[in-house]
Amino acid sequence: MIEQMMRNFFLFLGENKKMTKLAKKYGLSLGASRFVAGATLEDSLDALRKLNKKGFSITLDHLGEFVDNEKEANEMTDHCIEAIEFIDKHNLDSQLSLKITSMGLDISRELCMKNMRRIMDKAKQHGVFVTIDMEDHSRCGVTLEVFKELKQEYDNIGTVIQAYLYRTIDDLNELDEYQPRLRIVKGAYKEPEEVAFPNKKDVDQNFKNLIQIHLLRGRFTSIATHDDEIIRFTKELVKRHNIPKDQFEFQMLYGIRPERQEEIIKEGYNMRIYVPYGDDWYGYNMRRLAERPANVAFVLKGIMKK
Repeated sequence: MIEQMMRNFFLFLGENKKMTKLAKKYGLSLGASRFVAGATLEDSLDALRKLNKKGFSITLDHLGEFVDNEKEANEMTDHCIEAIEFIDKHNLDSQLSLKITSMGLDISRELCMKNMRRIMDKAKQHGVFVTIDMEDHSRCGVTLEVFKELKQEYDNIGTVIQAYLYRTIDDLNELDEYQPRLRIVKGAYKEPEEVAFPNKKDVDQNFKNLIQIHLLRGRFTSIATHDDEIIRFTKELVKRHNIPKDQFEFQMLYGIRPERQEEIIKEGYNMRIYVPYGDDWYGYNMRRLAERPANVAFVLKGIMKK
C-alpha cells in the first residue's frame, strides 16, 4: 500500500509542467545524474564509451517532455539527428530511442510524420536502428499506427509494447505481420484500471506471455526489465526451446542495478542499456522513482551533498 502511494506520488510529480520547468534550472545535480548520462552528448561520451567497453550495447534517448509547438518539435528532431551522427562519428554500439510526442504528434500527425521521416532517413544513412518508445495508453493506438506506416518504408525501426495494458496481447498479434523487432516493458505511466492491470501479479504473467509468444514466433525480442523473476523466466524459456542468443536481448536503464547488468553480460547474454541525456530530465526521473521507490535514497543523497 505504501509503495503504491509513493508510486502514484512520483507519477503525479512527473506530470507537473511547472516542476519540469523549475527542474531545468537546477541541472542534473538533484540526484538525476544517477539515471541521466549528461546534459549533452559530449558530456555523456565517457559514460557511453565505458558501457561499450564493458560489452554493453546502448540505446540513446534525448529527454524531452511536453512539446507543444512546432519550433520545439523541430528542435527535438534536430537533437535526434545530431545523436545519430554522433553515434556514427564515435563508432558507438548504439541505437536511438525517441517519443513521437517529442516529434510533434500532439500538434499534428503531419508534423510528426515529417519529422520522423527526417530522422529515419538520417538513421538509414548511418545504419542506426530507431525504437519508438511507448507513452501513456491514450497515445498507444496512434503510436502503433505511426510505427506500421514507417515500417513499410524503413527496416531499421522498432517499437515498444507494455505488459500492463489489457490491449497489448491483441496489439502483439496484429503487429506480427510486420515482423517487428519489439521491446517489451512493464509500463511506467499511471493508468486507470479500465485499461491496465492494477496488480503486479497479473502484469508479470502478461509480461511472460508476451515474451513467450514473440520469441516462439521467431521475432527479435528486447526484454526490458529489472525483475529477476522475468529474467529467470526468459533464460529458462530460451534454453527449453533452443532459442539462439542473437534473437533476444535484455535491456535495463542506465544507473539502475549496474551490478546485475554486469552479471548478465558475464553469463553470455546480450544486454542493452537505455541511456538518457539532456536537461529535460525531470519527468523521466520521476517515473524511475515511481518504478523503484528505493531509488529515492540516491536522490536524497544528491540533495544532501548540495
